[in-house]
Amino acid sequence: MNRVNKLLDNIKKYNTDGVLIFKPENRKYFSGFTGTTGYIIITEEERIFATDFRYMEQAKEQCKGYTIKEVDQKYTIYHLLKELKIENLAVEDDFITYEFVLNLENNVKGLKLIPLKGLLTKIRMIKDDEEVELISKAAKITDDAFTHILNFVRPGVKEIEISNELEAYMKKQGATGASFSFIVASGLRSSMPHGVASEKVIEQGDFVTIDMGCIYKGYCSDMTRTIVVGKATEEQKKIYNIVLKAQEEVLKAIKPGITGYELDSIARDIITKEGYGDNFGHGLGHGVGLEVHELPRLANNDKSKTPMESGMVITDEPGIYISGFGGVRIEDLILVTEDGYKVLSNSTKDLLEINI
Repeated sequence: MNRVNKLLDNIKKYNTDGVLIFKPENRKYFSGFTGTTGYIIITEEERIFATDFRYMEQAKEQCKGYTIKEVDQKYTIYHLLKELKIENLAVEDDFITYEFVLNLENNVKGLKLIPLKGLLTKIRMIKDDEEVELISKAAKITDDAFTHILNFVRPGVKEIEISNELEAYMKKQGATGASFSFIVASGLRSSMPHGVASEKVIEQGDFVTIDMGCIYKGYCSDMTRTIVVGKATEEQKKIYNIVLKAQEEVLKAIKPGITGYELDSIARDIITKEGYGDNFGHGLGHGVGLEVHELPRLANNDKSKTPMESGMVITDEPGIYISGFGGVRIEDLILVTEDGYKVLSNSTKDLLEINI
């Protein structure tokens, strides 16, 4: 219940009688529940987990420290809130729907809703040891999958076949699924930063950018590598080495106190000085945890001014994308530590020329 205590410490300034949580990732973080339906209500005195008949047994097993309540069409979450006499209710305003707000207001008269303004996601930015272990396991599965797929990629294979093979392999290693729709972008399509796997056939001489990750016990991984099928041209080597230099210079700078904005600037300045600033059109990275994209942000905007802290897990993924030529992205998953960083993605970043 340390996470709940941390929440209670953080909401003292909100002048609230209780907190309602039901975003799946937040629900799992604060209760351990992995089902699809359930509500957490936390007050100074109460720790309640409410769900329907289907999940009662599961909730009793997973939600340690909570009083488990069954809700249905006759006894709803609204009845429960009224029984608790909550007048000021803090809610996940970055997740709650307008329809649910109306239902709360119509069914619990006089209830005042207080927006948490992303507080729960901010709390989740700092991973504890258990979370780091699970993310590291997801990263290990992803590394192994990359090694496996190198023997599968060859001329004549479709991008979608590579994606399917990756996901199947990850599941065999214990992953519950992919953490996002894999990007497998080859040849000219590699200039598309989010070129989700298509029916395109891999050809000799193609850049192949593979952005992949898995979910292990609820936690995500995220890694990108770019390879060449056949012999790399001098231009391909040039672009690859610029991206690699930018990516590794960022790594050297990661430590508590530096902001995502500053880290992004390191990569962006290197790529810009080489003449490809206009070809790096996305942010440097993002946080990873129960969601594959979460706080903190690493980009060239004001939302990326959050200083890094020990326990954050972030990505470092600069890229260059040239229409009519192709593109390169190199991405590592990184744990910020007290004295710097630890790279959780251990796949080689040497430019691999396969099936020569």
